[in-house]
Amino acid sequence: MTRRDPGPATPLVRPARLRPGSRVAVVAPSGPVPADRLEHGLAVLRDWGLEPVVGPHVRSVHPDLDYLAGTDAGRAADLQTAWCDPSVAAVLCARGGFGAHRMVDLIDWAAIRAAGPKAFVGYSDITVLHEAFALRAGFATLHGPMVATETFLKDAATREHLRATLFEPESVRTLGLATAETLAPGRAGGVLYGGCVSLLAADAGTPGGRSHARGGLLVIEDTGEEPYRLDGILTRLLRSGALAGVAGVACGSWEECGPYEKIRAVLADRLGPLGIPVVEELGFGHGATALTIPLGLPAVLDAPADGGRCTLTVEVPALL
Repeated sequence: MTRRDPGPATPLVRPARLRPGSRVAVVAPSGPVPADRLEHGLAVLRDWGLEPVVGPHVRSVHPDLDYLAGTDAGRAADLQTAWCDPSVAAVLCARGGFGAHRMVDLIDWAAIRAAGPKAFVGYSDITVLHEAFALRAGFATLHGPMVATETFLKDAATREHLRATLFEPESVRTLGLATAETLAPGRAGGVLYGGCVSLLAADAGTPGGRSHARGGLLVIEDTGEEPYRLDGILTRLLRSGALAGVAGVACGSWEECGPYEKIRAVLADRLGPLGIPVVEELGFGHGATALTIPLGLPAVLDAPADGGRCTLTVEVPALL
């Protein structure tokens, strides 16, 4: 397996932006997709002027493991086929769930590299694929809302931020909702990476995982992880060396993870001693509004000590 040096992080290769009429593939690398949500999401893409095509296994369910959208081989084939199709400009995930870890090693990453970069969008379990595109292909990706998820379908701000990122990326280079606050003050630059923190911890120590974070700005969020479990996740990342040299951390939402004051205490306890800027509640992940975060690109994290606005500013547009 070929993999890139994960750090000191250098900016990754950016894909082209989308235009009216662009053909985009919708795939399901993880869990099964509710039919009604899928159709609703496809309608939104068509309203944007895109031509969505659905992978052959997106509507599948594994015959024995009903938490998977079909077999591992089928899910991997959908992603690889879409990526290697020159008529497809972007690959959008329908949903997360569980299963990306099972299929990531079934993808021919040499073929992915040869096909070149494309816009790739997803979050949650899709974090495993973001890491693989970065470390095995060298491509920048987008941590953003998925086509058949409630946040994408119900929240206009979430949809508009993704649309702007795909079509007009220079207009959304400064990120951060009004909820963002300083957990540990400072200002730091680095290359963005991360996603769902439990998936990052699950990836640590695997053949495709990061060995350190020098030169990186980490973005993390999660759902359904109680404070003690989040403590364990962060502790594993720290003990494994996967966070060694990280320049700063931007935290998103912690849906269904327990009282936020307890989550905040864990974040402060585990991340505070690193002596780096940490911003909380920036506004991405599983929350009610989810900003699209470009991964693999240089950015600056501002966490003012005086109560000023916390921001994450991407130094270049997410797409060319």
